[in-house]
Amino acid sequence: MPSVSHVPRDVWDNLTDGDNPFVSHDFLTALEQSGSVGPGTGWDPAPIVMEDRSGLVVGALPSYAKGHSQGEYVFDHAWADAWQRAGGNYYPKLQIAAPFTPATGPRILTRHAAYGVPLLRAAEQLCVSNGLASAHATFVEPAQMALFENAGWLARSDIQFHWANRGYAGFDDFLAALSSRKRKAIRKERAAAAQGLTFRHLSGSEITEAHWDAFWVFYQDTGARKWGTPYLTRAAFSLLGERMGDQMILMLAYDGDQPVAGALNFIGGSALYGRYWGCTQDRPFLHFELCYYQAIDAAIARGLSRVEAGAQGTHKLARGYEPVQTWSAHWIADPGFRAAVADFLERERQGTDADQLFLGERTPFRKT
Repeated sequence: MPSVSHVPRDVWDNLTDGDNPFVSHDFLTALEQSGSVGPGTGWDPAPIVMEDRSGLVVGALPSYAKGHSQGEYVFDHAWADAWQRAGGNYYPKLQIAAPFTPATGPRILTRHAAYGVPLLRAAEQLCVSNGLASAHATFVEPAQMALFENAGWLARSDIQFHWANRGYAGFDDFLAALSSRKRKAIRKERAAAAQGLTFRHLSGSEITEAHWDAFWVFYQDTGARKWGTPYLTRAAFSLLGERMGDQMILMLAYDGDQPVAGALNFIGGSALYGRYWGCTQDRPFLHFELCYYQAIDAAIARGLSRVEAGAQGTHKLARGYEPVQTWSAHWIADPGFRAAVADFLERERQGTDADQLFLGERTPFRKT
């Protein structure tokens, strides 16, 4: 299948429960049609679609032929270097993912678990037929990892920081669960960030092209400082807003009538996903306010169970975001290379487990 756009919207979305916005037809086709993925990006759409004997689509993998390892947030550069030094070609590889999105979600799209392993076998066969050395599924929801492991794929774990809603009635209720010192520190940060600013949460038709123009400036600034070239095109934001506006919250900070910072969030069935942020004024704690505290406010107001605020960031720990394991799965064609990667993953996993225990003991919550 050349792209997700070639699959009817209702057919693709019927494969999911609608909980995760990043595997939806609207999200994936907006990336395709805006030029954020496709020719020249190193992300060439290659979705794998499975039909039953009657021609009914029963499963799919949102997959891409990758010419690099950018925009994945699960780092395999060392593997690529090792395989290249051994005389192999690591790229292109097959990537099963929501592009540029370090958010946990389903990677095997099907209503019937029995189709999971056959879909992965199809991915393996695609690699063999086209001379690809490896296939990777990143930010796999934990419930699906058994399918990958049953297919013989290697499991890899990492750590993110998520905020958990324990039935809080409001932000002050959340603060009451923290130690006194941390509670005071967060209040000071929020007060400092709010000086001279007002905050607005926009969704659906409230988000205009002028808002996207302002946010595009913020996004470019952050992208240029972090990774050189922003992944999404300007057109992507317009398409996402048009198709998924009701599933988005654009949080803007205003200095008078002028927006000076913004954070874009997506609303899932049970989670709020923080994705992009940027600013034109460097103000103390403004990043924490827009990306973490305002997100908590929004999640509590909507009764969502958690906030996923993106990759990395131990600084989130002091702000009530707790360490959570994330998972990826990897298929390596060459037996020797696979054995080396498996050995690396076993040693890495021991360190990750130790890190999670260490970080889990240092959350800001009151000890009981």
